[in-house]
Amino acid sequence: MGRIAGIDLGTTFSALAVLNEMGRPETVPNSDGERITPSTVFFAEDGVVLVGEEAVNAASSEPEKGARWVKRFMGLDSFPEEVNGKKWSPAELSSFVLRKLKEDCSAQVGEITDVVITVPAYFDEVRRKATMDAGRLAGLNVVGIINEPTAAALYYATQYSVGGRILVFDLGGGTFDVTLMDVNGRQVDILCSRGDHQLGGVDFDGAILKTMEKVYKDETGGNLVTDDESRARLMVEAEAIKKTLSKRPSASALLYGDSGQCKFKVTRDRFEESISPLMARIGMLVEDVLDEAETEPEEVSSVLLVGGSTRLPIVQKRLEKIFGSPPASAVNVDECVALGAAIHAGLRLMDESPSKVDAGVASGLKDIGLQEVCSHCYGTLAMSRDDKTERDILVNDVLIKKNTPIPCKVSRTFYTAAQGQTSVDARVTQHSTASTDADIVNVVAFGSLQLPPGRPAGQPVKVTYSYDADQRMHCVFEDEGTGKKLVLDIDTQAGSMSGSDVEKKARELEGYSLE
Repeated sequence: MGRIAGIDLGTTFSALAVLNEMGRPETVPNSDGERITPSTVFFAEDGVVLVGEEAVNAASSEPEKGARWVKRFMGLDSFPEEVNGKKWSPAELSSFVLRKLKEDCSAQVGEITDVVITVPAYFDEVRRKATMDAGRLAGLNVVGIINEPTAAALYYATQYSVGGRILVFDLGGGTFDVTLMDVNGRQVDILCSRGDHQLGGVDFDGAILKTMEKVYKDETGGNLVTDDESRARLMVEAEAIKKTLSKRPSASALLYGDSGQCKFKVTRDRFEESISPLMARIGMLVEDVLDEAETEPEEVSSVLLVGGSTRLPIVQKRLEKIFGSPPASAVNVDECVALGAAIHAGLRLMDESPSKVDAGVASGLKDIGLQEVCSHCYGTLAMSRDDKTERDILVNDVLIKKNTPIPCKVSRTFYTAAQGQTSVDARVTQHSTASTDADIVNVVAFGSLQLPPGRPAGQPVKVTYSYDADQRMHCVFEDEGTGKKLVLDIDTQAGSMSGSDVEKKARELEGYSLE
């Protein structure tokens, strides 16, 4: 029987964990013996693709052949820049990272049959589907996805003694999530999440690079960043400086630009000042999630840290200021998401394919429970009578509210507005609030339901939204008079691949060998 695995597909680093024969999660090191792998891809000669530390080093000298921070663009049709002279989708590039993890793991513990991949809690449906596509392009059987903070909470709740109202603070290389949940024994109930998928350690590195550029300009009058190659190299150096500043009060380096050499020294205080706008955004999101759950800081039993960027002293000081006490001692900030994903993979298989789960694994997963919630509000655009103006106006009618326990299914009946109406514009909306303002919500799926001619106004159209355990939406608009239906799946809109496209592309990508 194959191994059950969880994968943390990160912006800067990724990790894979499997369930052992007792149902306990264990991280599997890569071929270099490291427990986390840089999520960097580099195209070498003769169809060879490098993934990991070697790719980082190669990309610093030939950035046009490498791709970093791909996760930030997940769900888009293509990565912003050409890589090795070709346009790639983020899912395709990410598939190389996933395939590397799979191959390294299989060489050590045996074939992986089923996986769960993690995503930021605030990823929308298109990004979630693209993540699943990446896994399938890598030859993985993706049985589900799970939010990163939820995966971390599953790990801590089942492997350590945590309980009560818990806040998971997940600050990774490229994304930030904060999630509030109730933990009672081995039962985890999510309350709400907020996040920003364009905020993370990479932005801290960028702040250091700006400081380096300013110092170099002031000292030499020249430019530190002269081309893509120098920028790539300096971002690697900025990351190293950031890591030093997480442990020491200052860091030094030698800078080389178009006006020669310059000594550079930066203090932790100056670094923290440079990232103060980013920390303000982080603090605001923490306060937002507390307000949304109507929870006071003193009601939070514990703050759990996830992600390498939580090692920064300023992060821990900010949390201590908000909650009045320091966050819980970090046990495994780099691996806990992958470890929790492995647990979730086992739970999914126990529900859907129990024959795939060994008795020992099933025993280890006994009594673990998880209740997730919807991370956005979903509605449809409809005409409504404005009592003040006595006019019909377009409004957003919310069917599923944010933080509704999932999976869930909601139906509502609307009515045609005109005599002889032959179509209904079906539009699915998404927003962070339950706003009725049609001008501010995002239309994430649309289509036209055709109706037979010659009917009077007031014909019923039933709208049904189903939200599944992977936080993906399935929408049906039905003309009740004829039974005709229009089906809209949000994840089949822009940035997503069909099943046949995935199979075709997977065969093409198999032509590249990984190192």
